[in-house]
This record gives sequence, structure tokens and C-alpha cells, in this order.
Amino acid sequence: MATKIDTVTARSRLPEKREPYWHRLGKGCYLGYRKMAANGGNWVARATHEGSGRQRYNALGGFDHMPDHQRFEAAKKAAEEWFEHLGRGGSPDAVTVKAACEAYVKHVRGTKGDKAADDAKQRFANYVLDDIKLASMELPKLTPAHLAAWRDALRDRVTKSGPNRGKKRTASTLNRDMTCFRAALNLAYKDGHVTSDFAWRGKLLPLKNADRKRELYLDRNQRRTFVAKATPDLAQFLRALALVPLRPGALAALTVADFDKRLKVLKIGKDKAGADRRIVLPPKTAELFEDAIKNKTSAAPLLARADGSAWNKDAWKWPVKAAANAAELPDGTTAYTLRHSVISDLVHDGLDLLTVAQVSGTSVRMIEQHYGHLRSDVASAALAKLVL
Repeated sequence: MATKIDTVTARSRLPEKREPYWHRLGKGCYLGYRKMAANGGNWVARATHEGSGRQRYNALGGFDHMPDHQRFEAAKKAAEEWFEHLGRGGSPDAVTVKAACEAYVKHVRGTKGDKAADDAKQRFANYVLDDIKLASMELPKLTPAHLAAWRDALRDRVTKSGPNRGKKRTASTLNRDMTCFRAALNLAYKDGHVTSDFAWRGKLLPLKNADRKRELYLDRNQRRTFVAKATPDLAQFLRALALVPLRPGALAALTVADFDKRLKVLKIGKDKAGADRRIVLPPKTAELFEDAIKNKTSAAPLLARADGSAWNKDAWKWPVKAAANAAELPDGTTAYTLRHSVISDLVHDGLDLLTVAQVSGTSVRMIEQHYGHLRSDVASAALAKLVL
């Protein structure tokens, strides 16, 4: 039986009880008020599925932040939005931001592997789920203002470690975090947990011109000096980076089994690019890896530290910095600088961009974005040959 709950006076006269008092809004759609105390209560929506007759509920909250006389209309609006969400095929289950992030990590683990999943999980833990209010918010209740506030707070956050300690986050780093969060919300949208991406569509767009061209370049003599000033185990690692345009992390992840000595082929399995790829090495480059695998088992790191363990960014960070300082290289020189320098040489020497992209494990678009300006010199040299 319907009960009047649309006025403050009517609600104040209701006895307290656990079951809601229901107000019909439409066919199969009801707004309920659960009287919990003399001056307050909670609102709930109820919808009846036409096919099965199953009752579905959605807790709307108390709207305590609003004056008493505005709560019915606010609850009615929230209920109608939920009914509309169901009508468009949305899930009846309330999914929070936290649940969406967890579902995305699970999705990535199944499609892209543990490394990508662990990276996403860590980003969410550091920059999304640390905001308890945002993490517990149900997706249909997200607004552009919520996402703008999150983005602005993240942009203004000061880095606590690394070479940028004490500085605000760079635009490229902010883009990576926003991309990860946006992907989680888009997956929830695709899965029907929310019927619109309006809340984040315009607020989590990548910042323009964040990924500027990589300017720090080491010529061949600088690279030789860099390797010469490193400890023997690091020197082997750096020399490999100076010969093959791999990401340092991808190189560090290789095992002896990833190098085919007979065919002189290097198999890159664990990389940002995702899919396995194989690189046929020239004889001189292959010699480096042939020397590295001597007296090792197939599961051992292909390029190991002095104690036999695998390299990682924490292990090479300070030794690389020390070698760069000893070699009097420009500030900001890192292990990744070698990859950039090698790719620059390949592009400048005229290797087609598709092949450069395939060897280095990235897209042609990224090569064009970061290194396309080097092609002007190649074009100029080619045009010079046309002179009669």
C-alpha cells in the first residue's frame, strides 16, 4: 500500500520501521523511504523487471546535506536516473570506482600479462584508490566535476622520489595515469555498469604536447665512454643497449633461452609492446650475447649483475648515474638515453620507419612523433643526389 512520503510533515508522522514506505513513480518503479530516526531516514529505489518479475533495489542514501524539504525531489531524481539507466540496458548492480579499477586490472592480466596488470594496479593504488571518497563512489554518480578535481589534484601532487623529487608531476606522467584510469572507466561503460561516459569523456583527455621530442642524444664516442666508465657487469648491459634499441626493462627481462646462438636471433617476449618479436642480430652484436651466455643455464638472466641476479631499474639507477658522471655526459643521461640514441641513428641513416618501429618494439606513429624530424636530413641528402 502506497504511503505519502513527499513532504516533510508526512514523513515526520511515519513510525520508524526497517521496511521502506513506498511511493509509486511509474509502472514497476518505486521510490522508498526507510524511517530510521525521528528526524531522518534513507531513500531507496525499487524496480520490477517486466519479464521475470524480479525486484531490483538501489540504495540512494539520506541526502543529509540538503534541507528536509528538498530531499524528496532529490531522491526522486536519483531514482529516475537509475530507472533510466536500467532501461538503457545498464547493470542493476552498483559498481564503484574501486570495483571498476579492480575489474580492469583483472582484464589486463588476462589480455596483456602480469607486468601491465601490476603497473595498472600500482597506479590505481597510488593515485585513485588513495582517495577513499572517490574510490567508494558508484559509477553512475560520477560527474565531470569529480574527475576534474581528481585530475587537478594529481597534476599538483609533488613527486616524492627520483630525479624529479620535490617537483610537480610532468605532463607525460599525468597522461599515463589518466590513460589508465580512463581505460578502467571505459571498460565499465562497455560492460554496462554505466550507460554514459559523459563524466570522464572531456575531463581525462591527454594533455597536448606532453610527449615532446627526446632531445638528449649521445653520439658514438659518448656511448663508448659511457660503457668504458661503467663497472664490468653494467658495461655489458649498456653495450647491449647501445647495439640493439630495446627498452632497458625488456633487455633486463631476457633469459639465456631467449637467445638462439645458432641462428643469432634474439626473442623479445616481455616488453611494453606486448607481443613477442624476434630480432636477427649481426655477427658482431651476436658475439656480445654469445659471450654473455657462457656457463649459464637456460633460465638464467641473459645479462646478469655481478652476483648473477637480473638487472632492474632500481639496480642500474645509481650505477648508471655514476658512469654517466664519470664519462662527463649531459645531465639527465639514463640507460634509456642509449635506446633513444640508437633509434635516432637508425632513422637518420635512412632505415624505413616501419622497420625501426618493429625492431624497437613501438608503433610507427610513435617513431614519427619522436624521431620524424630527423627524416628531413635524409630527405635533403636524397634530394641532393638529384642535382644534374
